[in-house]
Amino acid sequence: MVAMSGPLTTEELIRIHRLALLTRAVDERLWLLSRQGRAGFVLTARGHEIAQIASAVTLRVGIDSAWPYYRDLGVALALGVEPYEIFLGALAKATDPHSGGRQLTSHFSSKPLRIGSISSEVGGHLPHSVGAAYASRVLGEDAVAMCWFGDGASSEGATHEAMNMAAVASLPVVFICENNGFAISVPTSKQMAAPVATRAAGYGMPGVTIDGTDVEAVHAASASAVARARANGGPSLIELTVPRLVPHSSQDDEKYRSDADRASAAKLDPLPRLEARLLADGIRDQRALDADRQAVADLVHDDLQRALSEPDPEPERARRWLYGDVSNRSVVQS
Repeated sequence: MVAMSGPLTTEELIRIHRLALLTRAVDERLWLLSRQGRAGFVLTARGHEIAQIASAVTLRVGIDSAWPYYRDLGVALALGVEPYEIFLGALAKATDPHSGGRQLTSHFSSKPLRIGSISSEVGGHLPHSVGAAYASRVLGEDAVAMCWFGDGASSEGATHEAMNMAAVASLPVVFICENNGFAISVPTSKQMAAPVATRAAGYGMPGVTIDGTDVEAVHAASASAVARARANGGPSLIELTVPRLVPHSSQDDEKYRSDADRASAAKLDPLPRLEARLLADGIRDQRALDADRQAVADLVHDDLQRALSEPDPEPERARRWLYGDVSNRSVVQS
């Protein structure tokens, strides 16, 4: 998967749409699993799908490194993580390839895909992305690191340190802020007085604010930033404005939002916008869209049933890896 420039092709638009459908379907199933008491803490990607996918597909899978945050389900699926793996993690199954069932939902990582481990600490992964970019420079590789985070994370000290270091050393990093207007329950207006992207000038890197529901704009900005980084042009900051369609998490009652605010956000749902584009341009007709949606639904159903049939971890594994002396099995596994 190579970074592209110019308008997206028909095939690329169809692929992004299918990935967006898949992300939404997996997200909705995770939400239901949490309501059934089968999955724990669920953080949703709804409203962020196009921002995540259209940026992620500009990376070379397995070569460039990806540093998503806990809401980036679309990034993971776009880079090759399967719904089956996501469900294994959410259900805390022993065969979960990402953490052996020991992590929160959507806390995936993959060495083959070069996806860095998700940080539960807000903003904690930005320095890791800079470290990966620095390693690429030392090793003489042309790999780029792309890092996603929310508007709340933009206020963390680690974020400022990471961006400053990346700019000073002119490292190949693309920082992507998914700004959905809330840091848990705190609106953007009470977090900052200027757009996140305007901070880029203070670090000495380019910054831009873009509509995160516009597939062409997201892809073009991301591809340009990746190409710039790969050509030793240094880091970039892209702020993608996206709607928050549902609560912060499965444990959030969202009483801090008005019905009017939620209704306004619903009108900005990126999936209907992309589907309208596909229909208007003659890329897909309604029958094809319905077929895509059914194929995704079938895939998600089958992957979930496979995951549900997998064994739970053995109780004696509960304390494994808690102690440094792994030779003392009676302590480690008891």
